[in-house]
Amino acid sequence: MSCSLLENESRRMILTLANRNLVHDRVRLAVTLVGIVFSIVLVAVQLGLYLGAERMIAAILDRAPADLWIMPTGSKSLVDAVPMQGQEKYTALATSGVQSAEPTIITFSDWRIPKGGTTPIVIIGTDPRGGGIVPWNITHGQVADLQMPDAVGVDRSYFADLGVNGLGDTGQIDVYRSKVAVITETIRSFTTAPYVFMPLSRAREILGLPGDAASFILIKVANGAKIEDVRNRLLDQLGPKTYEVLTTAEFRERTLDNWLFATGAGGALIIGAVLGLLVGTVIVAQTLYASTKDHLAEFATLRALGSTTRYIHKVILAQAGTSAVIGYAIALVLSLIIVRSSADTAMPIVMTPLLAMALFGLTVIMCAVSALAAIQKVTRIDPATVFSR
Repeated sequence: MSCSLLENESRRMILTLANRNLVHDRVRLAVTLVGIVFSIVLVAVQLGLYLGAERMIAAILDRAPADLWIMPTGSKSLVDAVPMQGQEKYTALATSGVQSAEPTIITFSDWRIPKGGTTPIVIIGTDPRGGGIVPWNITHGQVADLQMPDAVGVDRSYFADLGVNGLGDTGQIDVYRSKVAVITETIRSFTTAPYVFMPLSRAREILGLPGDAASFILIKVANGAKIEDVRNRLLDQLGPKTYEVLTTAEFRERTLDNWLFATGAGGALIIGAVLGLLVGTVIVAQTLYASTKDHLAEFATLRALGSTTRYIHKVILAQAGTSAVIGYAIALVLSLIIVRSSADTAMPIVMTPLLAMALFGLTVIMCAVSALAAIQKVTRIDPATVFSR
């Protein structure tokens, strides 16, 4: 029991010394916290943008009711495929283990704004009755409404880009009148070109494609069949030099790699996060070092009284830890405010519980690394200096 009491008293003294050193110079404490908050908010925004971009890029793929995707060889992403002529669907349906094969068109086009001008869009042509990709998060209308003449589905966040205000408003895709019949919430495109949902037959008509043309064939594998076996059979039937057959997970990874890394967008966000951490580490290291230097006499006294180097190191680390907790709490609040304010923008920032925990870990590591310079300074203290004063 006595050992436990001594340990508790030792911890209390460490925290007392650490907190006293922190509040001794409140300006320096403020600078330390500003460095931590700036760094962590910057990292949160950069990584939150990365997660937001990843969600937007993969949203259609994550919602697609498909085990396998048939596409032309070399297709890099959802909007990169050259339209196939249509016999692929029937070849797939004749393949053992295939339950359904749904053609889908996903490609760029132009929307003519009623008041003048055009804006790029991404047409998603599908047959919802056959199990194709359908809009979700619907706030007005329903999927069945897309079967009405000229009907399209758009997201509320793109009203200004499309020059519409709500249900019933119209625009044009090429020379074809398009009427808003379905409105969704938070279905955004990483390319900033709005997704416009419509029936597959109408997409073919607008794009001037043959009656069976499709960008992709979405395959559902029959119960009991192995996906890899079905994929191999499809490749044998279609020809591996002309077509690729990818699982949804594989196509998702390829699409993310193309948009986030081949374009450099993801790398730029990650580099920004790393730079934020470096800046924060330097600021915190400087202030902790300066604080330790101002209290060298006290640390020398502790050494002269018999305190171990490890004990003094714990005091400095406790300073860093306290700064980390306070700085992280402030940074998290500010980050959540930024996340909320970005919710309705074209590039929303995402904050997940896992990211919040990772940010706390980064804050602690950053402050611990920053404490190394101060620890090295204290390690070189000669206890005899206390007697020469």
